[in-house]
Amino acid sequence: MGNVPAGSHRVNQLPVAARVYVVSVIIIGVVLFVVCAPRVDFHEPVLFLVLLLLSSATAALKVHLPLTSSGSTMSVSYAVDFASLLLLGPHETMLVAAGSAFSQCSLNNKERNAVHRTLFSIASLVITVQGAGLAFHLLGGTAASMPSMATRELARPLVAAATVYFLLNTGLVATAIGLSTGEPIATTWHNNFLWSAPSYFVGAGTAALAAWFVVHAGYWVAPLTFAPLYLTYRTYKVYMGRIEDEQRHVQQTSDLHLATIEALARAIDAKDQTTQMHIRRVQLYAADLAKAAGLSEPEIQGVKTAALLHDIGKLAVPEHILSKPGPLTQEEFQKIRIHPQVGAEIIAAVPFPYPVAPLILSHHERWDGKGYPQGLAGEQIPAGARILTIVDYFDAVTTERPYHKALTIDSAIGLLRHESGRALDPVLVPLFVDMLPSLIAEADRLERQQSSRPLVETIRTGTTATGLVPPTGTSAFENIALAHREIYALYEIAQSMGTSLGVADTMALISSKISKIVPWTGCALFLQPADSETLKCRFAAGSDAPRLLNATLEGGAGLSGWVARNRRTLINADPRITFEAIGLVPPVDLRSALVCPLSFNDAFIGCLALYHSEPNRYNEDHRRLLERIAEQAGAVIHNSIVFEQTQEDSLTDPLTGLPNRRSMFVHLSRELSRAERLKSELAVIIMDVDNFKAINDTYGHNVGDHALRQVAAALQTALRPYDLCVRYAGDEFIVVLADCSREAAELKRRELQALVSTIEFDVRAGKRLRLEASAGAAVFPQDGATYEALLADADHRMYRDKAARRGHLMLVRPSEARLLGADLFNEVATPPTDSIPNTAA
Repeated sequence: MGNVPAGSHRVNQLPVAARVYVVSVIIIGVVLFVVCAPRVDFHEPVLFLVLLLLSSATAALKVHLPLTSSGSTMSVSYAVDFASLLLLGPHETMLVAAGSAFSQCSLNNKERNAVHRTLFSIASLVITVQGAGLAFHLLGGTAASMPSMATRELARPLVAAATVYFLLNTGLVATAIGLSTGEPIATTWHNNFLWSAPSYFVGAGTAALAAWFVVHAGYWVAPLTFAPLYLTYRTYKVYMGRIEDEQRHVQQTSDLHLATIEALARAIDAKDQTTQMHIRRVQLYAADLAKAAGLSEPEIQGVKTAALLHDIGKLAVPEHILSKPGPLTQEEFQKIRIHPQVGAEIIAAVPFPYPVAPLILSHHERWDGKGYPQGLAGEQIPAGARILTIVDYFDAVTTERPYHKALTIDSAIGLLRHESGRALDPVLVPLFVDMLPSLIAEADRLERQQSSRPLVETIRTGTTATGLVPPTGTSAFENIALAHREIYALYEIAQSMGTSLGVADTMALISSKISKIVPWTGCALFLQPADSETLKCRFAAGSDAPRLLNATLEGGAGLSGWVARNRRTLINADPRITFEAIGLVPPVDLRSALVCPLSFNDAFIGCLALYHSEPNRYNEDHRRLLERIAEQAGAVIHNSIVFEQTQEDSLTDPLTGLPNRRSMFVHLSRELSRAERLKSELAVIIMDVDNFKAINDTYGHNVGDHALRQVAAALQTALRPYDLCVRYAGDEFIVVLADCSREAAELKRRELQALVSTIEFDVRAGKRLRLEASAGAAVFPQDGATYEALLADADHRMYRDKAARRGHLMLVRPSEARLLGADLFNEVATPPTDSIPNTAA
């Protein structure tokens, strides 16, 4: 029986121990061959050639050993080698065995054997034959005396030679296999070769019987021995075939179990909407790191299985904690800490032939002993768990999560080195860093391969551009991930609603959350006032947003107008209809629209419109999701509208639409701080409509209100966008001018007074009223450092101006002036010089 150990195609790819061993065996074999070759005398050349040919022919009749992963083979040429040993002696048999080993390595092979494997096979058989010949000789057996030896005299040296042949042949090969695969040598020999021991002894007896026939009947009998050898080969072939079938069945069952476990692990992994092939990468990284770290084959299998199942305990952690975008509370972190313990308890009931549960239990332990759940430190942590900790840590920090952004590879490597000796094994970290380029390349290749097969399609999470709705052919794992991402996205939207009070801020949050589950190129909000059928765009984002914002749709016009009248969602409508209804040129980059009505307490308040650049981009799932969001958004947007209206009422004068005194104090305080910081000037102008009480008394308050609105409109036309005009109280107005000197303030005061004096309007049929105003200006910092001081100084100057001008009400017709009487122009008394504007309305 000859055995050929398989291994790497190159000797330098073998582990160091296996490499040294193979080279040593080859050297010993070569030395024995060189030493023994001169002793070959070829005293039976014909018999030698017959046995050489017969051994080479039987060596080609080989079977593969299914019990070993090394790819070793065995043949029935051992019987010919035994016969040669008995007939020719060990030196000629050495040549016969070397020829059979070469044939076994070269003939009937699907692929070419590596040179080192062929040399090892030849050398091991040379050593085996010489060892068996030595044992045969030491117990009294020789080739010359073999024909005359009695059976009992031959038995002892024959059994000894067979025993040595078996031990050397199988032992040399088992050692090579064990060192190459990392399995224990004794286990390899026991599992793969011990069962063949009886055949060696049967073969030795058969060889002795064949040798006796050759000696007594002649050389012509030698070829006839090929028949029983062939029958023996067929018997082994059938036997090995059955073993291989059983092994294949066991392997298929094991693969089925592992596939079931993997499917479960991937389903759990799919729940975590942040991961993209997380467990696949962790398994790949961990297995390769375990091999590089010198772990045995069972330990590597344990690491691979634990990598699949390391997060199975997250089934016991609430989803909102796993996906929480912010930092965890102490109670939430304690909930997270239970998942290694839960995972280990689940897996402990599965009878794996290698350790798995201890690795899952310890994959969050730290090298410095500050990890959980047991607080193990250093070498107390299982090697497989230390490997899992490193690869899981690296993959976590390089993957986008709700609670952190993904780090670059270089940043992640820096973090690994920083944690080396703290959280991570200081020996394994450098090894992993050195392997990273090849590991990442292999992971990318695996991901591309997975994404090309629909049933194992990579789970994607970047849904801003594509939305949550799965395309045709999406895998079951993708559907699981999509379902959980939908739940979480809706949860995020519900959380974000109400955090901002204004309509624009509220919609900015809502639209950003919507993009994670429903795709859009453009987004718009159209609101309908309670007393009107028109729709106004109060928010727009994305494509064509500037053109849409503040645009108005008449009742029933455009897509939103149709939705407003019919209270139904439009799906895959043409966005150009809306732009045409507004009077804008339709965009070329928007091809489909999804428009949903918004309601509050069964009252329609507006429409939420999404636009996309792809035609027919939306489907029923998109409609369902947007309507679900609209149910919550309606109340929130209504509250934002109420808030804005309340805020506007609190800061705006309802009569003139100008900011009120509350707005002025906020603005003036801010501008004074700015002027002081920048060492600039600021002017305040106070204006008072002359004889306003007489206007109210003579023509009524409606005319007085109209006069105030006319004054407010006139003043606003003469101010810069960043200046402020306020109706302070009654008929008094205050103007705040930033970056304004004394000269500029006086020019602006006279300009504003001139504008007011140009106001004329009808008060009765055929009668017109012209207004005039008194004004005073104060400048920071010359006239005061606080707004109280500035207002007092400006008010004092205004009353001086009023007294000097004797402001009066001019009527177009003199007769009307006579009707008012002279007392009209004397009603305004000059107040004390330190007074401030009257606050009475």
